[in-house]
Amino acid sequence: MSEITTYYLEMKNVAQLNGKDQPDQLSVVEVENDQFELNRFLYQLVGAQWQWTDKLALSDDDWKHYAEDKNLRTWVAYSQGAIAGYYELNKQDNGVVEIAYFGLTPQCIGKGFGGYLLTHAINSAWGWEGTQRVWVHTCSLDHKSALANYTARGFEIYKTETE
Repeated sequence: MSEITTYYLEMKNVAQLNGKDQPDQLSVVEVENDQFELNRFLYQLVGAQWQWTDKLALSDDDWKHYAEDKNLRTWVAYSQGAIAGYYELNKQDNGVVEIAYFGLTPQCIGKGFGGYLLTHAINSAWGWEGTQRVWVHTCSLDHKSALANYTARGFEIYKTETE
């Protein structure tokens, strides 16, 4: 088993955001009608390539409870009618918002969509009333450009763990 390094990053002010412009072929839509099946599908579609396994064993009831939580919001990115990626925001205590899941589908990696989708996620997090801090974590199993994208958008590493 190899070592896995996890990076925890934060943004304490929206002014830290170094945004990317929206590509012509990309649109992002918030999921306003909760469908736990959609959240599960997106998690598997995007996460399979990065070994996201923490939610694979959840029951339908557990997924329903997760997806219908009033503190969870989901956005889906589309390119030419197909799903290009997604992100989920999880509002926590004291004005903290986590970018809980974020990623692109395999077909859309390398098309310049990641910087804009992350910009959209950060703006959505800061747009959630009462937000004081936005954070995210990534690890060495994620795409090789993930950490660079987070720091390029203005996140700062506040903790690193290696297992």
